[in-house]
Amino acid sequence: MMTNAGLLRRMGAIFYDSMLLLALMFFATLPFVAVRGGEPVASGDTIHQFTLLLVAYAFFVGFWSRAGRTLGMQSWELRLETMDGQKPDLARASLRFFSALLSWLPLGLGFWWQLWDKDNLCWHDRLSGTRLRFYPRN
Repeated sequence: MMTNAGLLRRMGAIFYDSMLLLALMFFATLPFVAVRGGEPVASGDTIHQFTLLLVAYAFFVGFWSRAGRTLGMQSWELRLETMDGQKPDLARASLRFFSALLSWLPLGLGFWWQLWDKDNLCWHDRLSGTRLRFYPRN
């Protein structure tokens, strides 16, 4: 039976994806360090920060719009879909990405909101017209 994903399952997938994203960001930072002759990247380097945001965007939006799930979501048997059960297109996946950033801003309140939502949805689910579904293996 398919249900909207619970908070713990979401957090499990977020943890898995965070590890993958951290590795990608590490590799995206290497050219910045190399250009500086091995010196660390300055914390206020906006080009570096934009690059890291672009890496995160490409990771999530790419997986969501092509496969409907990231590797972490796949491990936790989750799939992202529109309210009518379709894979999100690029525009909807992009809206979800930026809405999810808003959900993190007030100490993750947009995620915790799921505990009180009648449909078990987070802010970014509602804002983007998507939902995270749990598809258990048979």
